[in-house]
Amino acid sequence: MSKRSIFEEVEGEKKDTPAVQPGLIDRGRGGARKAIRAWLMVLFALVVAMIVVGGLTRLTDSGLSITEWRPVTGAIPPMSEVEWQSEFDKYKQIDQWRIQNQWMELSDFKEIYWWEWGHRQLGRVMGLIWAIGFLGFLVARKIPAGWTTRLALPGILGGVQGAIGWWMVASGVTQGEGMTAVASYRLAVHLGLAFVILGFIAWYVLMLGREERELMQARRAKEAKLFSLSTGLMHFAFLQILLGALVAGIDAGRSYTDWPLMGGQVIPPNPFMIEPLWKNFFENPGLVQFIHRMAGYLLFAFGVVAWLRGRGSAHTRTRFAFNAVFAALSVQVLLGIFTVVYAAPLHAAITHQIVAIGIWALILRARFLSAYPIATSIKDH
Repeated sequence: MSKRSIFEEVEGEKKDTPAVQPGLIDRGRGGARKAIRAWLMVLFALVVAMIVVGGLTRLTDSGLSITEWRPVTGAIPPMSEVEWQSEFDKYKQIDQWRIQNQWMELSDFKEIYWWEWGHRQLGRVMGLIWAIGFLGFLVARKIPAGWTTRLALPGILGGVQGAIGWWMVASGVTQGEGMTAVASYRLAVHLGLAFVILGFIAWYVLMLGREERELMQARRAKEAKLFSLSTGLMHFAFLQILLGALVAGIDAGRSYTDWPLMGGQVIPPNPFMIEPLWKNFFENPGLVQFIHRMAGYLLFAFGVVAWLRGRGSAHTRTRFAFNAVFAALSVQVLLGIFTVVYAAPLHAAITHQIVAIGIWALILRARFLSAYPIATSIKDH
């Protein structure tokens, strides 16, 4: 027998050893991440449009123009003058027309009808796009592992939102009760759920923008204190959004137009004039606006604290994210003052709401980057 090299056996084992395959964490879990992310971004844009159109519907007092809830057949608007007159006659039965809008002709009614119909139609379109996308990815087995429930959630919440929307409208479709608008607290629930849906979609878009293995690695560098601070800021901003809905629900933004005082004093006159006392927090325009103002100041102060903390982050993109939040909050405070001083004109009020959407998305992004920071090299600083 010939002598064997002492390295021969080792070399033989080398040939039989399978090659190292990177990306095992994502194998079987990746799915169609890019396609799903694009689909979610479309849904995000639709929710934003829903919030904006909903705000305009409220500001133009159009929300009670459709007095029935017909999720399917309501998708078709009146197609003849007879059908238009029928819808107008239904509207004439409710208190809003009897107390506030008896001056309206059919042409005036059509204007407010289209706002409400457009708002509801956007909801139907969004539900359809969600259903087509979700079922398509599900049947094609392209949903990443662990994402089926997450992707089902916007659709489920969207269905609940439709029911809450009618619950809100029903509070104003009254006869003989003196209601000329929807209940403000129901409006707050409706708007609040819209922001919850928007928040989930935004978070999912951020997560799907990076591979699973990258997220797992980034999580090890999580800035826990900054994450907690941004979480608190998120909750505070959500509270302020709800308070803003209460203001919009009773047109409290037009009750006092001086600033920084209200009616020449710090606390507006007669803050608890309604009985029972708790109703003042929902129905007293002066008190509701006062609470919204004070919460705005506190939110801005909290934002400054979060911004100062965020500036100390070791990650460039995280620092930039908190800079963006602070800039948006600053713009919102100035815009809020402008809206109050000029008695909430339509363009200012809706811009105020749009900036609130931007702040919400920016806070979520800053929070996400606190939990999953993006490492940067020295040359990037």
